[in-house]
Amino acid sequence: MSLATPADPARPRGWRSILLRWRLIGLVTLGTILNYLARSTLSVAAPQLKSEFGMSTADYAWVVLAFQGSYTVMQTVAGGVLDALGTRLGFFLFAVGWALANMAHALATGWPSLALFRALLGATEAAAIPAGAKAVSEWFPPRERSLATSVFQMGTSVGNMIAPPLVAFCILAWNWQAAFIVTGGLSLVWAFLWFWAYRSPAEHPALSAAERVAITAARDEDVDAKPTTRRDLLKSRAFWGIAIPRFLAEPAWQTFNFFIPLYLVAVWQLDLKSIALWAWMPFLAADFGSLAAGVLPSWLMKHGVPLVASRKVTMTVGALCMIGPACIGLAGSPGIAILLFCVGGFAHQMLSGALITLCADMFDSRTVGTASGMAGTSAWVGGMLFTLLIGQSADAFGYDPLFAALAVLDILAAAVLWSLLRSRPRTPVAIQEG
Repeated sequence: MSLATPADPARPRGWRSILLRWRLIGLVTLGTILNYLARSTLSVAAPQLKSEFGMSTADYAWVVLAFQGSYTVMQTVAGGVLDALGTRLGFFLFAVGWALANMAHALATGWPSLALFRALLGATEAAAIPAGAKAVSEWFPPRERSLATSVFQMGTSVGNMIAPPLVAFCILAWNWQAAFIVTGGLSLVWAFLWFWAYRSPAEHPALSAAERVAITAARDEDVDAKPTTRRDLLKSRAFWGIAIPRFLAEPAWQTFNFFIPLYLVAVWQLDLKSIALWAWMPFLAADFGSLAAGVLPSWLMKHGVPLVASRKVTMTVGALCMIGPACIGLAGSPGIAILLFCVGGFAHQMLSGALITLCADMFDSRTVGTASGMAGTSAWVGGMLFTLLIGQSADAFGYDPLFAALAVLDILAAAVLWSLLRSRPRTPVAIQEG
């Protein structure tokens, strides 16, 4: 019996299992929100810390690079740890680590110590996206993965959206140290909630034996010949078809994460209250981009577009929308600049959602964490190199040419995706009866 048949009883259609897996992806989303809230605390506090520690933009770029460098290395390591320890324990350990590392920022006395704590934060936060991708691969069949991925990916922009008002409130009400303690403390609470609530389908007590078998069978309905080892991944055209576009596309999101407040101060001379008023808006728009990354592929597949092609079309639409923030140099007011950042936030999360989902589509569930982590390392190498470029050129040449370059990189990423990643026919999975 083919799993491709709509009436197949092996599909997990029971309301109990459906509600359960969406409740669990909601928990992943909350963790992603707090992960990005923690990492975004610095960018909002950066104008005050630059003044207090006497940092130049180049010094601040080195602090950001400390986070990016450890995050880049640890994405691959974190993916392997998640595959070895399991999603529940692995994600818990990393979450406790990033919570404590973020709270330690309050002990910084200058940019070198700030960079040290930032490196510890990057090393521990690296597990978030691989863990989310792994949870999706464990609980969701292929046709639902794009929406599930977009839901937890919305946490990245919600975390960035919450950061400006929350961090500004903490700084104005208490001090900059309180901002790191509060955001880190929230992550620590979530870590224990995760460990208490999450189980894989094979271990979850709320599933019946029939539902457990159905979920396991349905998640295997996919493209065939998936790589199952790290060596296979590195030899796979599919892996490089995802990793290279992520390398090219990631600089945009990291630039939005780390430099929007500094841009608003440097170009438009906004104060902390004004940053709290404006800087969250691009991340609200990014939520809609995440939602589009979940809805558009499903719509395309309903109209006959193959699974992998639906992801590629979605990524390409997002890349073309990046032309918006490329025009920020033409903005005549901070409001117009924020509007173009909103287009960029929507565009990036749309294309990023498609690329992250492809890891769950293309690779075996036993290696999704590793594949996602290795692709994430590629992405963060790109982001790190672009941050270095910003640090060396923003004060001298301004931000406008850098934003234009981001659009070029994303459109090139779409071209590479179409060139390297090819759709493969599905192989129906037979269900053994009796």
